[in-house]
Amino acid sequence: MRRPLARVLAGALTLAAAAAAIPLAQARQAAPDGGVIGGKPVKIADSPWVVALSSRDRFGGTRAGQFCGGVIIGPTKVLTAAHCLGRQVLGGPVESVRDLRVIIGRTELRAAEGREIAVRGARVNPAYDPATNAGDLAVLELNESVPAHYVVPLAGPGDPGYAAGTEAAVYGWGDTSGFGDYAYALRAAGVTVLADEVCRAAYPGDADGRYLAESMVCAGAGAGEGGKDACQGDSGGPLVAGGRLIGLVSWGRGCGRADSPGVYTKIAPLAGFTTG
Repeated sequence: MRRPLARVLAGALTLAAAAAAIPLAQARQAAPDGGVIGGKPVKIADSPWVVALSSRDRFGGTRAGQFCGGVIIGPTKVLTAAHCLGRQVLGGPVESVRDLRVIIGRTELRAAEGREIAVRGARVNPAYDPATNAGDLAVLELNESVPAHYVVPLAGPGDPGYAAGTEAAVYGWGDTSGFGDYAYALRAAGVTVLADEVCRAAYPGDADGRYLAESMVCAGAGAGEGGKDACQGDSGGPLVAGGRLIGLVSWGRGCGRADSPGVYTKIAPLAGFTTG
């Protein structure tokens, strides 16, 4: 089934109850190792632009309330997936989540390092289509500024990072099994950007979804290969190639399956909205 990759919980569920909630989010069938499937632990100091979205009221305190990822693109701006801010994830409008925070500078969610910054506003891409996940992007405005070295550059039209065969990396604190076993420490996996025709063949428009090249990019271990992918809870996290942000974790089918590469929101066509 096609599914967005947010961590979907109804209310402030405990992690023990999370496994029961996963089928409602069209859970991925995961490989055994890693929140980011096939990845490895990384330090936030090496990728300071990666952030976690948090609400302890909604998701409990065990993992600092983490439910999605994001990426810093300006002193007070964070990008995430639009579906992370939807009612299915938050249980209501985003403005009703009074403790919504962006966690920066923290590798391990149970640690006290870094900062938790309040969100003063959110803008969802007006062209976002929940039915297809096209344009799956939102901007969060922070209450405080972050240092310049936390900001990642954005890919523009024609960026070489979108070329098939490009090596990229995806980051997140997501599910380690597909059944609600979430990582506590940040992970990253090396993936390969795939040709649009490979992505269209994987998602031709059946019940699993349609790949739309104008607004999406897909990546995996390689054409016809599995084992490296994002998973539940990684939504909104960055896909980076050549030191630039080329995509955000959006949707897919399963975790790390050879026939089902991960699908990401393509950043270049949305540059005007991100900087507006």
